[in-house]
Amino acid sequence: MDLSQISSGSTGIGHGNGGVVSNNEQDEAKQNLIQVINSIQKVLGLLHQLYLTVSSFNMASQLPLLERINAVVSELDNLQRLSDNCKIQVPVEVLNLIDDGKNPDEFTRDVLNSCIARNQITKGKTDAFKGLRRHILEELEEAFPDEVEAYREIRATSAAVS
Repeated sequence: MDLSQISSGSTGIGHGNGGVVSNNEQDEAKQNLIQVINSIQKVLGLLHQLYLTVSSFNMASQLPLLERINAVVSELDNLQRLSDNCKIQVPVEVLNLIDDGKNPDEFTRDVLNSCIARNQITKGKTDAFKGLRRHILEELEEAFPDEVEAYREIRATSAAVS
């Protein structure tokens, strides 16, 4: 994730209880996230340096190796402290996809496709009920025209009130 995406992100950060967090809390949450991302990038850089040191290890490089290990441990400790202030919920399915070496965007796509499919099913049911209602009203109008007219007047007045 690019830092510019975070700093120029949306103005409302959703809160777990369905509310919206204030701007001050949003800024603090963004700042915490930026600090965590920076710490992760620093850990990755330190791990790369550690890899280079280990890959060309000899007795003379023992002290730099220990210093780099200590730097990684120190930064991981810092990352742990920073992450306590950063509350992000990641669905387990996303983590499983990442573990399987797949793109986490697949999860988002699958969730959206599932929502679209359920929405289409619900729309189909709604349309079917509207058609059934229309058909029943037509049949009732043929059999009981006065009652249907009274029903339509009641519906019109109740719709005007609400």
